[in-house]
Formats: sequence, C-alpha cells, structure tokens
Amino acid sequence: MTKDRTDHGMTRANSACGTTDGYMPGFGNDFETEALPGALPQGMNSPQNCEYGLYAEQLSGTAFTAPRGQNERTWCYRIRPSVRHVSRFARIEMPYWKSAPNINPDTLSLGQYRWDPVPHGDEKLTFVTGMRTMTTAGDVNTQVGMATHVYLITESMQDEYFYSADSELLVVPQEGRLRFCTELGIIDLEPKEIAILPRGMVFRVELIDGPARGFVCENYGQKFDLPSRGPIGANCLANPRDFKTPVAAFEDREAHSRVIIKWGGQFHETFIDHSPLDVVAWHGNYAACKYDLRTFSPVGAILFDHPDPSIFTVLTAPSGTPGTANIDFVLFRERWMVAENTFRPPWYHKNIMSELMGNIYGIYDAKPEGFVPGGMSLHNMMIPHGPDRDAFEGASNADLKPEFLDNTMSFMFETRFPQHLTDFAAYEAPVQDDYVDCWVDLEKKFDGTKGVK
Repeated sequence: MTKDRTDHGMTRANSACGTTDGYMPGFGNDFETEALPGALPQGMNSPQNCEYGLYAEQLSGTAFTAPRGQNERTWCYRIRPSVRHVSRFARIEMPYWKSAPNINPDTLSLGQYRWDPVPHGDEKLTFVTGMRTMTTAGDVNTQVGMATHVYLITESMQDEYFYSADSELLVVPQEGRLRFCTELGIIDLEPKEIAILPRGMVFRVELIDGPARGFVCENYGQKFDLPSRGPIGANCLANPRDFKTPVAAFEDREAHSRVIIKWGGQFHETFIDHSPLDVVAWHGNYAACKYDLRTFSPVGAILFDHPDPSIFTVLTAPSGTPGTANIDFVLFRERWMVAENTFRPPWYHKNIMSELMGNIYGIYDAKPEGFVPGGMSLHNMMIPHGPDRDAFEGASNADLKPEFLDNTMSFMFETRFPQHLTDFAAYEAPVQDDYVDCWVDLEKKFDGTKGVK
C-alpha cells in the first residue's frame, strides 16, 4: 500500500487492491482501505493500542440490532476521536434550508407547478449556505419523509465542515463539478453522476469548476437501497458494480475550523482547532458513494404498452408499507422506443405518490417545451398530470418506427407523502405561472357515432 498526497491536502490510499482511480466498486459492500500501511487492524476491531497512535471508533448507520442484511456500520481509525471534533454548540440560522413539517397555511401546495432554473446571483455561497429548499414532506423528528432542494455554489468551503444528523443526502449535479472531501475519502462529482452522503458523516465541499447548481434529495427515513428487480432478475437497471466508494483519505492539519451540524431541523455551529477529516483507515459498509447515471441500463416494453414508470427506479428508500416507498429516485435517460400501436410518452394519470421532477439536460418527451435543463416540476399526490397538447398530438400521429430517444436525462424524487411548497418555492423561485395552461388546448375528440377503425 502506498500513499498519495493530493492537491487538495488529503493523504489517501493509492494502488489499493480492487480500486479504480481512488474508488472501490460495489453497493453496500463490506470495504476495507488504509491510507498508511498497517493502519487497519486485522482480525479484530478495537485493539488495545492501534498502529500510529490512532483511535478506534465505530460509526453506526443503523440500530445495533438491525437485521444482518440491513445492519450498517464502519470502523474508523482516526487521529482524534470525533468527540474532539465538536465543542460547545451554538444555534445558527440557515433561512433557506427548511425541514418538514414546514407548512405555511397561506401557501397553496395543491396544483401542478413548474419552475425555470433558479438563477445564480452575486452572493457568495457554499454548499450549505447555497441550499434552497423547494418542498418538504413528512416529519424530520419522526424520521419519515424528505425534502427537496436546489443548491447554488460559488465558492469552496474553507476550513468549514458539515454533517446532517437528520438525513442522508442524495446529490444530483446539473452544472459544475464538485469535490466532496469526506471522513472516509474523496468523491469528485460531475453532472450525469450522483452521490450519496450518509447521515452523520462529516464532509467539506469544494468547487472544481463553477459556479455549480444541482438538486438534493434529503432523506429522513430508511436509507436508499437498490430496488428489488422481481421478474427482471439479477441484471440491468442500476448494477451494484457501478457504484464507487472512495479509498481512505485523511487530513492531519491544525487550523481554526468551523463545523456545522443539522440536527432536528435546526442548525448549529461549533469551532475546533484542526480538521475533522482524520480517518487514516476504515472498514465497513456505511460509507459515501457515487454512481454514474450513464451506466443505468433501462428496461422497457418491446412489443406494446408501458411498464409502470417504477421500472426506471435507480434507488429506493423503503417505508413501513411494503411496496410503497418513502422515496424513489427515478431516472429517464436515453433509450429506444419500439412499442407498436402504443402511445409512447408517459400516459395521463394521478396516483398516491408526489412527484418532483428535475431536468439535468435535454428534452423530456412528455413536455417538449418549457421543461428546460435546471428546471423542476411538481405534481402532488392525486393531482392529474401528463403530456401537453403538442406531445399528445405528436405521439398520437407519429409513424411508429423504432426511435432512439436522444439527448434527454431527467429524474424524479417521488414520495408517499404530500410535498409542501416552501415560501422560497412559492414566492422567490422562478415559477412558471402559466404552466397549468399547457393542458387547456387539449381538445374534446369524442364522437359517439364513430368507433376505432
């Protein structure tokens, strides 16, 4: 095992077995990695004395007694125990980052909404201060539900660190590359990729190029998992080997540092005299990871009709009701359309799930106009929605040859809970007031004297 001093100040493992460019493949694997040779104990977790004078510490992502297949924990071997990474706490305000329940009775969340991209301004913003909450659902204190956010970033976090005790964060970049320096390693992230940052894990976010904008799903409930494929079998959709977990990396740096913690929907700060990113070695299955959305292998109809859109689920966070998710993360990417005698775009429907969509790039086939890259839409539970008139007419009269749906990547955060608009989403974000009118031109075509020929 060799070590590599990176240009961002962290010493990380290099040439570890099974790694590719500083990452280890697999989803939910039991990994092990060390940035200094011999730093990782073998055959036990908590030796009387750790190598290099390190401290052994466990980070648990589930209850100790969770079933074995769901139990998640990582043993960390660090320069200081994490009790040294916090001091006295003080409440601070993050006025644009909201948690559920956040219901303004004067704000109407019932309806169909769509927004243009939230624009960059002149304000200097980091990953934390640049978070803009769009919707909240459930209750952060009972650990059910979620929130959706847009982030705007113009500068890196300098001697500043963050973790959420409330939630794991699913990060979906739309423009600009980011570097997440986490306790367990380094993740470089670009548009068309996503990252999962576990609850309780400390990290710092740096701009690789900017400014940056993207989306975040904050998951209060059970953590994201791969969906059960059922009759699909063992392959396609998101394959476990395409998820990448970083090798160990650490900072041994004395510097006045600020740590921001989100806990119970409130924000707190504490100050320390060193970097908290000091894990020299670790092993376990509770870690940050990233995934390239271009490796998602869609499955669809090859003769007629549609499977349900759940066929495009990348990740799911289950609820207490089997088959009904706390959150689904669904991806609509490039794919072949071949169904015969079929209306190929998504059909008109209303359902129990509340759907917030975002456009990463290109054109979404059900809304060829108005749903632009960086934009969002919200169709809450039991609110009807579907293709606009142009999409309906085009698909109803198209020559149904095999067609490659190109230049498209949109996603959906959907939840079993109603999503309530924040004041920012209702009054400050660039909402398209005329979005609901996209269906008014749909014509009555009924003629009781004519059947289908």
